[in-house]
Amino acid sequence: MTQQLTGLSSMATRQILVDLAGLYEQRTGTRIDIRSMGGVEAARLVRTGEATDVIILASGVMEKLEAEGHIVPGSRASFARSGMAMAIRSGPAHPRIDNEDGVKQAILAADRICYSTGPSGDHLLQLIERWGLTGSVSQRLVQAPPGVPVGTMLAQGEADLGFQQLSELLHVPGIEVVGPLPSEIQAMTVFTAGVATVSTQSEQTRALITYLTSPEAEAAKRQHGMEPA
Repeated sequence: MTQQLTGLSSMATRQILVDLAGLYEQRTGTRIDIRSMGGVEAARLVRTGEATDVIILASGVMEKLEAEGHIVPGSRASFARSGMAMAIRSGPAHPRIDNEDGVKQAILAADRICYSTGPSGDHLLQLIERWGLTGSVSQRLVQAPPGVPVGTMLAQGEADLGFQQLSELLHVPGIEVVGPLPSEIQAMTVFTAGVATVSTQSEQTRALITYLTSPEAEAAKRQHGMEPA
């Protein structure tokens, strides 16, 4: 009987994990079935005791889940680092975003600005508040539903400007990535992997995490817009 490990992850790491799961199965014969969804929903499922082996989410959430007893203590390992980027629907000229003021002006000029329910969305709202723009742009902000990529909202014409992890904006038809946020306002999210306390295959899951965080996994991370952590 083929061994199988299951997992829960946020959408940001979905494509990387699809690639790595396939490679790991070829290498070991172990089938890897990781469900990717909005990070908020994934954390909710973990907290309700969803049967799973490995969990891959933003490091802040993972720390809380371990403190709450949902992740085996000491099993967390850094998986990947992801920066934020800005995208637009295909067609219009790209705004210049090589500095902080350029991003601010792009937001002021946009009719509808889309952001996520994850860490990138939190960071965008913090920037808007810091710039004193909350009152002037709040009616133009569109939050993508959990699990729905910002790029999809842009492609469907529901927003003109979108902010999310670069990995989630790459390869989305109908949009163009303008570029990463400039360094002075960039926010890097570290994703970590850990063993779920409900897992009945702890050692096998630790072996999977060792692979996911090994140098062998770096190429897939870079291909999909992330960096090894």
